Amino acid sequence: MAGDATGGTRRRVGAVVRLLTALVLAGGVYAVFAPAARAQEEPRFSGAAAEGEALFNVGCITCHGRSAGGVEGRGPSLVGVGAASVEFQVGTGRMPLARQEAQALRKPPQYTDEEIRQLAAYIQEIGGGPVVPDTVEQQLDDADLARGGELFRINCSQCHAFGGGGGALSSGKFAPSLYPASDRTIYAAMLSGPQNMPVFGDSQLTPEQKADIIAYIQQVVQEGPDPGGFNLGRYGPSTEGLAIFLVGIVALVFASLWIAGKS
Repeated sequence: MAGDATGGTRRRVGAVVRLLTALVLAGGVYAVFAPAARAQEEPRFSGAAAEGEALFNVGCITCHGRSAGGVEGRGPSLVGVGAASVEFQVGTGRMPLARQEAQALRKPPQYTDEEIRQLAAYIQEIGGGPVVPDTVEQQLDDADLARGGELFRINCSQCHAFGGGGGALSSGKFAPSLYPASDRTIYAAMLSGPQNMPVFGDSQLTPEQKADIIAYIQQVVQEGPDPGGFNLGRYGPSTEGLAIFLVGIVALVFASLWIAGKS
């Protein structure tokens, strides 16, 4: 009887040992070959985009929603707008909005250049979209000013005026002045089409043509001299005609009074 009891104990101990060994082997195989476990360890975004996500969740999520999906009545979805839109809107201080109105106004930027780059990387990674190339300055070195002027007059002057001073549009909106705009800001605006501005993708204007327009704006519009001496804001014939009318009529009235007094 004692021998049977000892044999039964040994069998039970052996079964427990075999069970533990099988569990250890199964756990080891799962740890080595399970793809889900490795996927959870991989970061969701790159370094810059991860920093941008943290900035977005603090300063942008209220209006644009979780994962930039948009919030009805507050802000649109940013999925697919690309880094170019972020560079224009945030880099010019238009975003974050101070208040809801017909058009976002240019203000001093609320984020540093590094933070803007991080926000742009986050928006780019969640949905893709247009990106301002890093070769903009190199393209400007080979730009054709004459062709840029022609393209500007065809595509831009209707809203921004021939002198780049901007102009009024419908529904309380306006085309802003081009004088404070940098080369990357103009390129980002052409790619993203902010407010009433149409999108000028590479199928509408090639990168070389965009560079020609930017070079013309910077070298002729922004830095060029005023042949008349007074630019009057470069708002076009309306402002110039009003100034001539007011100054000319007043001068003629005083001249007439002076002549009448002498006679």
